[in-house]
Amino acid sequence: MTTWDAIVCGAGAAGLATARALGGLGLRTLVLDRQHHQPAIAKGEVLQPGALRILGHWGITDRLTTAGAVPLARLTIRGPDADPLMLFDYTTLPAGYRTLYSHDHTTILTTLAHALPPHVELRRGALADTLLHDTTGRVTGVRVRQGRDTHDLRAPLVVAADGMSSRLRRAAGITVHPRTYPHRLIAFDLPGAPPEPEDITAYRTPRGLRLVYPLPHGRTRLYCQIHPDEIRGADRTAMTHWATALDHDTPALRTLTERVTGSLASRQIFALRHYTAPTLTVPGLALVGEAAHAVHSLAAQGMNTAICDAHALAHHLATAPGPDAALAAYQAERLPWIRHIAVMSHDAARLVTATGRTARALGRRALRRTHRSPRLRYTATYNLAGLGIHPFAPLDRLHQLGLPDPRSGRLPHWHPG
Repeated sequence: MTTWDAIVCGAGAAGLATARALGGLGLRTLVLDRQHHQPAIAKGEVLQPGALRILGHWGITDRLTTAGAVPLARLTIRGPDADPLMLFDYTTLPAGYRTLYSHDHTTILTTLAHALPPHVELRRGALADTLLHDTTGRVTGVRVRQGRDTHDLRAPLVVAADGMSSRLRRAAGITVHPRTYPHRLIAFDLPGAPPEPEDITAYRTPRGLRLVYPLPHGRTRLYCQIHPDEIRGADRTAMTHWATALDHDTPALRTLTERVTGSLASRQIFALRHYTAPTLTVPGLALVGEAAHAVHSLAAQGMNTAICDAHALAHHLATAPGPDAALAAYQAERLPWIRHIAVMSHDAARLVTATGRTARALGRRALRRTHRSPRLRYTATYNLAGLGIHPFAPLDRLHQLGLPDPRSGRLPHWHPG
C-alpha cells in the first residue's frame, strides 16, 4: 500500500498547482477528483504576471506558449462607444512581469496535469467525502468514495482544493458566508478576433459589463452581464433578439453581433459569489483556491490567487521547522493577501458593473481620475498583476472622487524604478 506525504482533494487549478508545488519538493502526493473528466468551462482563462512567474519556474509557461497561449499587455476599461476610461498598462511593470496570457481553461489544467512529477498520482472519479482525525483532533487523512467502494487514506497533510462548496472545509468546521452578486455573466465562445485584439477589454454600459478578450486559434471570449432572470426560458428566437440588442447598449461590439447569434449554443451562465474563509488551516489541513476564497471574475484573480496559494504552501513546507509551523506561516502570509485581493476585486466589480445612474456616474469619474494619476494607475496595475499589496490610502480614494493630490503626478515612492 502506497504511503502518501500529502493528499490534495480537487483537480482544478488550485489542486493541480498544489500537487505540482508539493511534488517539486519530492513529496509523494495523491490528487483526488470526483469528476472522471474535466468539463469545458468558460472560466480561469487569463493568467496574471504573478502567477506566470510561478508557472515559469515549473516549466509550464513555455508549454502554454507552445500550445498557443495569447500574450496580452493591457487591460482597458472603455465606455460603450470604446472611449477609454482606464488603462492597466502591464508594459510599465518591472521586467519579467509585463505580459498576461489567455488560454482555454481545460488546456491550462491539462498542461498542469502533464507537468506533475512521477511521484504524484492523479486519481479521478474519487470523491474525498470527509476528513479523518486522530485522538487529538488533528486531520490525518480523508474518507474516499470511489464508485460503490469507500476507503480511508491517510497522510500527514491534507489540502482542500475542492471548490466553493468544499466538503472538507465544512468537515473542518470552517464556515464561510458567500455573498451573491445581483447579476450573472453569460459567456460565449466566438470565432474571429475581438475589436481590440491585443487587450482584455471591459466595456461599461448602461446594462452592465461586457468583457472581451482573445483566445487561441483566432477566437474571442465574450462575457455579458445579465439579470438573474433575464434570459430564463428564452428560446432561440428570444436569444437572437437579445444578442441583437448588444448593438444598442454597446456600439463598440457591433461587429460581434452576428457571431454571437451564430454561437448561441456555446453559451454558459455563471452566478457570481465572493467570500474569504476566516482561517486557511486547521492542524493537518490547508485550504487553497476556491475552498478558501472566491472573487468576481472581472479582475481575473481567482485562478491566479490559487496558484500563488499553492506556491506559498510549498515554500513554507520547505522552509519551516515542521508541518504545524509551515501551516501557521502559510496562513500568516496568504490571509492578508487574499483579503486584499477580495477588496480590490470587489471594488473593481462595483465600478464596472453598476447600472444605476448615480453609481455609474461616480464610477466613471473614479476611473478617469485613476487613469489620469500616474501614481494610482501604476499602483492599480501592480496590484492587479499580483506583484504585491499596495492598497489605496484614504487620500487616494478622495482623489479618485476629485480631491486634488500633489502626489498624483508622480509614481509611488515604492516604484522599483
